[in-house]
Amino acid sequence: MIPPDLVPENCPWPVVLGLDPGTLCAGYGAIVVAPDGPRLLTCGIFQPPRALPIAQRLGRIQAELEELLAALRPSHVAIEGGYGAPNIKSALRLGEARGMMLATCGRRGLAIVEIPPASAKRAVVGTGSGSKEQVAAMVWRHLDRAPEEVPEDATDALAVALAHVRRNLTGIATR
Repeated sequence: MIPPDLVPENCPWPVVLGLDPGTLCAGYGAIVVAPDGPRLLTCGIFQPPRALPIAQRLGRIQAELEELLAALRPSHVAIEGGYGAPNIKSALRLGEARGMMLATCGRRGLAIVEIPPASAKRAVVGTGSGSKEQVAAMVWRHLDRAPEEVPEDATDALAVALAHVRRNLTGIATR
């Protein structure tokens, strides 16, 4: 359950929501871009039951995403761009999840940027071929926090959010 008001109405800093799409597990990570650097607001995963048909899984993810958007009121959404999935079926499923997330955020009129996975890795690790473990370690370092035990999809989403901040929100301190 997502707390109803994660961000105060009068928050003076931008809130960036990073999304890592998926149909079995989708990650999210939100940061506030404070003058002294980005700060973690929340992160986690949307993980509907695997046994549900694809339409119902996507519907559950969408409902949870809408709840998260209402609680965060983000000024920016960064979503992981598509990549060469191992097979056609995986690529199609990923496209369905991305499309649902783009439409859900777009319907709210949010500023959306798509960031390729290698660009997110490069922004936080320094190389586009960093491992999942390296990405997770560097995400916590950029957020000036001790490493936390969260699913890889959540740290991937935080990496996408941090990449957006570093690339597009110039003039704001980002360590």
